[in-house]
Amino acid sequence: MKNLIIVLGAILLLYFAATFIVPPYIESQRNPVKTPAPYSTSAVAQSIYDELDFIADLHCDALLWGRDLTERGSRGQVDFPRMREANVALEMFTIVSKSPSGQNMQSNSSDTFDNITPLTIAKGESPANWFSLINRTLSQSENLADYISDEGSKAIFIKSKSDLARLIEARKADKTIIGGMLGIEGAHALEGKLGNLDRVHEAGVRMIGLTHFFDNELGGSAHGQSQAGLTDFGKEVVTKMNELGILVDLAHCSPAIVDDVLEMTNKPVIISHTGVRAVLDSQRNLSDLQIKKIAKNKGIIGIAFFDGAVGVPELPNIIASIKHVRDLVGVEHVALGSDYDGSVAVPFDITGFPLLVDEMLKAGFTKSEIKAVMGENIKHFFLQNLR
Repeated sequence: MKNLIIVLGAILLLYFAATFIVPPYIESQRNPVKTPAPYSTSAVAQSIYDELDFIADLHCDALLWGRDLTERGSRGQVDFPRMREANVALEMFTIVSKSPSGQNMQSNSSDTFDNITPLTIAKGESPANWFSLINRTLSQSENLADYISDEGSKAIFIKSKSDLARLIEARKADKTIIGGMLGIEGAHALEGKLGNLDRVHEAGVRMIGLTHFFDNELGGSAHGQSQAGLTDFGKEVVTKMNELGILVDLAHCSPAIVDDVLEMTNKPVIISHTGVRAVLDSQRNLSDLQIKKIAKNKGIIGIAFFDGAVGVPELPNIIASIKHVRDLVGVEHVALGSDYDGSVAVPFDITGFPLLVDEMLKAGFTKSEIKAVMGENIKHFFLQNLR
């Protein structure tokens, strides 16, 4: 018995040590920054950037990795101190609950091994989260609420139009006050239960991507096997999301789901992080016809920053993608959707946002267009569509 206790104790010590070693190593490997900070830009671009009133981003997966977002990290791409350094007012923190092994842009099965399970265990999370997608989701929701609470009056959890108005007003006196919103990447997190939609809404979720890299109970992924449209359950979820005031995110959805949602809803949609096929012809990206349909719906399109969405070199192609949406349907429909900390290599972390202004100036964007892209469009969209 004594030997058994010693062995079990040693296993527990090894597991405890692994929780400090393994997650940081995995994150460092999965979320590299190609050009580390600090960044330099032209004096003109920096001057314009410094004048921007509201800078915002539609997609960041930083909650997945277990970092304390109130502390400046030496890895990853976003945290609260770096948001403040970049004068970013609002970030949409999205929850990843499942990721298929061998994940790729072309075709993924929902039945393959889930990469998030070992990460969840390695982070030392409660065993209740180890094999439950909804528990993982609610746990990450609680983490964001705790980080924001730890900031006191310096951060606001944005759940409503009034919360956003409070952030806008507070930042007139103090630019270090930041806002965080909560989204879900893939409605498989609901585990096929409509009642779980109420639970995530109560936890503060205000945006849900219907699919991620694989088909789920709602329908087909752009990277799944069926390419199907909305199931009956998917239609129920979208209807209830509209009733609750949870915004529909069509990033990663099959073309059939995009069409089905736009046909059944009169609520504006979000594509939180994407590219456009005119710049990179990928099944992940939006066609011109889809862009036009989304604009007609009064939706907003966030342009992602990594090569799988925009191609190489990333920075010029990010701007080319933004420019394409602007030229096709108007600048009011395009925004930033970085996909920071989403298991992607990016050209710069969030403190490199001034580089975007520099590149937009080179591409002939006006100051008002730059202001719109860098955050005003997101601010107006949420003021119009949050409750």
